[in-house]
Amino acid sequence: MPDISLPSFELHRRIALLGAAGWLLAPPAQARASTVPDDDWPRNAQVPGGVARLSLGPAATRPIARSGDVPVLVLGDAIEWTALVGIPLAALPGEAEIMVMDTQGGTPRRVGYRIAPKRYVEQRLQVAPGTVDLSPANQARYEREREHLATVMATFTEPLPQALRMRVPVPGRRSSSFGLRRVFNGQSRNPHSGMDIAAPTGTPVHAPLAGRVIDTGDYFFNGNTVWLDHGGGLLSMVCHLSAIEVKPGDRVQTGDRFCAVGATGRVTGPHLHWSVMLNRAMVDPALFIGA
Repeated sequence: MPDISLPSFELHRRIALLGAAGWLLAPPAQARASTVPDDDWPRNAQVPGGVARLSLGPAATRPIARSGDVPVLVLGDAIEWTALVGIPLAALPGEAEIMVMDTQGGTPRRVGYRIAPKRYVEQRLQVAPGTVDLSPANQARYEREREHLATVMATFTEPLPQALRMRVPVPGRRSSSFGLRRVFNGQSRNPHSGMDIAAPTGTPVHAPLAGRVIDTGDYFFNGNTVWLDHGGGLLSMVCHLSAIEVKPGDRVQTGDRFCAVGATGRVTGPHLHWSVMLNRAMVDPALFIGA
């Protein structure tokens, strides 16, 4: 029988697959195959900005998977391993693949999937001109920050996540949706890579998932910002904060207060911006929360 100390998503998978294989100890007439509860996994959405959930089949040890040269999160057990692949917003519709290698050796194998098209809506905003057409000094600052954040976003650590379902960091109206095509002062910019939640300045922000603080800072566009590492290339980021109550190296549990809503950086008013990153791709946070 499965080990009840397993994380819930692995426990449900093991029970489901053992049942489907007819290995449960109950008599055949009573045995029923169960399915992995949707709430335990991010929703499968093979679109730009989505998450592809790919079965890698059985193996004695956890396989190694990569999307290009980027490591991919693999969870499961010897009965079935599953790769969770973040799909960048800039990905083109069509065929895609990851490469999988057994840790005990052998030839890498291709696991393919198809990215379906998705059209995101457009939003037009008026902001201070200096945050759109940057001065040389601000452009230099942005370039320095971008280089630093590239190292933050490349984080891939163990232990791997013990849970995947996330808590919304702050209650409030979602004032903007992931993937919006942003037009600032008539100039098109990158699509919105997170979820915006309207809340007053000072509203407590709670950790969406257990993790370790890997970066804090005051950035030109994002204002006061905190990055959390949940393991295996799964990261989350909150920004525009009025207060940061943690420092790099601190650990938080799901639901812990660690910062407060604000209006710092490029904003039109107080709110929380929440991003989720998987294998260095910003993905829709809504995929990780309940309906």
